[in-house]
Amino acid sequence: MKIYLFSLAAGLLVGVIYSLINVRSPAPPLVALVGLLGILVGEQVIPVGKQLLKGTAFSTACNKADAVDHVLGQLPGRQAEKKAEQEEKA
Repeated sequence: MKIYLFSLAAGLLVGVIYSLINVRSPAPPLVALVGLLGILVGEQVIPVGKQLLKGTAFSTACNKADAVDHVLGQLPGRQAEKKAEQEEKA
């Protein structure tokens, strides 16, 4: 969770600096961000689809293909879960 807070704080700081020096943000428009989301989701269509064709449930297919981690990144609290899973496998 710390990394998200640091990222937000850094973004706010940069936004304040841009405002002080009267510069517009170079952030992409919403349509570009939606396109990036489409790319991330699109990369997971084939791996998840293969799992679904094998008869796997959708949530299980997403887990087996690591689709959630790929699209959303490492979510807060998930590190502990992954570490516990890896220790169980060992």
